This record gives sequence, structure tokens and C-alpha cells, in this order.
Amino acid sequence: MKRILVAEDERSIREFIVINLKRGGYEVLQAQDGAEALRLFENYIDDIDIALLDIMMPIVDGLEVCKQMRRRSSTVGIIMLTAKTQEMDKVTGLLVGADDYVTKPFSTSELMARIDAIYRRVLLNKEYAEHSNEKGNVITLGDFSLNLRNRTLLKNGEQIDLTQVEFQIMEYFFQHPNVALERTEILTHVWGDVYYGDEKVVDVNIRRLRMKVEDDPSSPRHLTTIWGVGYKWLS
Repeated sequence: MKRILVAEDERSIREFIVINLKRGGYEVLQAQDGAEALRLFENYIDDIDIALLDIMMPIVDGLEVCKQMRRRSSTVGIIMLTAKTQEMDKVTGLLVGADDYVTKPFSTSELMARIDAIYRRVLLNKEYAEHSNEKGNVITLGDFSLNLRNRTLLKNGEQIDLTQVEFQIMEYFFQHPNVALERTEILTHVWGDVYYGDEKVVDVNIRRLRMKVEDDPSSPRHLTTIWGVGYKWLS
């Protein structure tokens, strides 16, 4: 069963979301504030595939909920609900571990497309995990080794914790080392052909990845920017 946690303090919006999720075949857990969302997450942590979090929630805001959830799980898909005026919150949400964001007001088709895309990624990760004991394909570039079977990245033998989105980005770079990849190429490869958002989600995830893989994120040696084009992984 596909299970999603919806944390939204506005009842009318939450009920609208829940109705459409149930029509889409999801089992839904509901929370009206951040504290309740965290309690539900702790109780069902192994069963929740996706968390849909409104940023402006009482008691504990969505950004803090996202941060705590990501600390507990690298595999749960997290989508933030933001208002058009919350531009900085979108970036912050991605930096603290969200996979995507949806801006209010949103259409049913947009919301469901974004949720379904995240769920496919979660499902793929679970399928890989079930076969993690099998000998997998490993791509080694310099100090880094990317295991495509158990979805792990090692730097000098030490594992770097990656979200599913981060892993997919790294996988794309490792399959195309020393090649300049356009932002649109990365966006399409990771988020899909029908992604409703903009390229900013790529830039923020690159920033997050640099904080994890680079010795000096402000002066990256591996994950480099190609101005006017996109990014390149230097092996």
C-alpha cells in the first residue's frame, strides 16, 4: 500500500488533498500541525513513503519537521507546500532535505504528478534495497565509489548519506564523468519529463551535494559549475 503523511493546518486544503490522494490509491495519515506530524512519523516511520508538509504550521513549522524527518530517514520522500511569497523557504526546504516543493495554489494534476514521481523514486529505492546483498555494479571515480545496487556513495571508504534525489543526481554525473550537463538535462533525468517546477531545484540540490562531497564546498574540485550551461563532475 502506498502511504503518505499529509501535514496541513488548513482543514479545507487538507481535505481536498486527502480526497485526491485516496482516489489515486494512497493510504493517508493526516496531521494538523507539525508536532502531530512528527508523532505520526515516529509511529509509522517504516511504513510512510512520502510526507507532504506545509511550511507554515503551528507548534512546529514544516521546515523543522522536514529537518527532523530527514535526520531519521534518507529514503522517505518529502514535498513541501509553500506560498508564492515564501521564495526563501523553498530554498531552505530543499537545503534541509526536501525532495521537491509545490507552490500554492496548485492544481490537482500538478500535485498528483509530483507525488507520483516521488513515489516511483521511493519504490525504486526499496527494490534496490531488497537486493542489497547481491553483488552490484560499482562506479569508481578517484576517491569516490558509487554502488548502484545498494544505493550508496563512499568517499575514501567512508559512506556519505544521500537522499534519493541526491543519489540520482550523483548517478547521472558518474555515468557522464567530465561531461558538462545542462540543468534541463539533470532536471529531466531526475524529476521526469512532466516536472512542473523550475531549474532552481537542481541548483539547490547541487549546493546540498557540495556540502557533503567536497572538502571545501565554496571551492569545489569535483562538482563544478559550467557557467551558462550547468554542472560537471571532474574525476
